Parts: sequence; C-alpha cells; structure tokens
Amino acid sequence: MQLVVGRIGKPHGVRGEVTVEVRTDEPEARFAPGTVLRTEPGATPPPARNTVLGTEPGATPPPARNTVLGTEPGATPPPARNTVLGTEPGATPADEPGVPFRVPAELTIEESRFHQGRVLIAFEGIPDRNTAEALRGTLLVVDSADVTPPDDPEEFHDHQLVGLAVVTPAGEHLGEVARIDHAPSSDLLVLRRPEGRTALIPFVRAIVPEVDLAGGRVIVDPPAGLLDL
Repeated sequence: MQLVVGRIGKPHGVRGEVTVEVRTDEPEARFAPGTVLRTEPGATPPPARNTVLGTEPGATPPPARNTVLGTEPGATPPPARNTVLGTEPGATPADEPGVPFRVPAELTIEESRFHQGRVLIAFEGIPDRNTAEALRGTLLVVDSADVTPPDDPEEFHDHQLVGLAVVTPAGEHLGEVARIDHAPSSDLLVLRRPEGRTALIPFVRAIVPEVDLAGGRVIVDPPAGLLDL
C-alpha cells in the first residue's frame, strides 16, 4: 500500500525549492536529506499517519497523531503538469522547442528545512523555479512495508486499522473500519455498517478494549445509542 507523506505546493524562491504540505507524523525522518520518495501525480493514497488509543472519550491525543485508529481521507491533488524548461527562471522558450519536463517516478531530497511552519525541500535535478512549478500538486509517497510499526502497543498507523472487521465482545459483526478521523478531542474510528451508513466511534480504551491486528478485527463495546447517532 502506498502512503502519502506530503504534497508538493508552490515553488519557493528561484533555485528550485518547493513548499510541501506535510501528511506524516514524522516529517524530520521522512524528509531527511538523501531520502528517496516515490511520486504519485494523479493518485490519492491515504496519509501516513498514526492514531493513539485514548483513555476516555474526552482525552486529547498527543500532537503526533499516530493511528490510534486513524486515517483521514486524502485530498484530490490538481493534475500533474508538464512544463517546458527555459534557460532561466523567468524565461519563456519561444525561440527554442525546449525540453518537455515530466514528473519523475522518484525524487531524492537534496536539502530540507522548516520555515514559518512549512517544510521547504530542494530535490536533486530540480534546478530552478520553472521546473519546481511542474511538481506542484505531486504526492510524495512511501510503501507501507517500509514504515516501521510504532513501539507503543496502543499506537497504530492508520493503514493498519482501515479495513479491519469491527465486532462486539460477544462476536456480533458491526461492520468494518472505513477510515480514521483525527478530531481535536480524540481520534474517531469511522465504522461502515453492513447496511451502508456510517457511525463514529471514539478510539478510547473504554469503548475499544482491543485491537487484534493478527486476527484482522477491532473489538468495540459501544454504549447504548452510539451507533445510532
């Protein structure tokens, strides 16, 4: 499974740097110099986030949102663009046919830094603003197999939880995990019911006593009326 760790935004400056919308809980590790990231110009894989199991419905999860049952729907990026390389950042190649630029399958991070709450990245082979503009909207992804499982037994990557069966302690099938919503107060497991509607379940120990990854299920003990909201 491909997991989104970032989405390339607008160019920054004239030397090929780009802004990146972070979609990972570990930006320092994911965007370290030398890291090779795959690109998905037209796809919307789930973000590489984690969620932490809370202790009560009102508990506030830690800033690093690890899938304590969580995954939020990925935004649809603008279409991948092709551009023609000029000889300088503002040049319009009217007199020469130029070289059509296509977003490569992989990008290697040359430099990265944080600036005013954003991540700025320079990729190898992206020398100027024109070329950087062609990357706008590109998703940066990693393979889920390359993501190290969390050390905390009550912390899960979102992709580990999506698709798991949801059952009661007595074994009654309630549906399956459709996605994880990271709400301000707690992470929410979005349950897809067999009849097609959805319900929201706070990912807290009192309601979710067990996550059985090996068995492919989440055990939920919902209070009366929760699934009818």
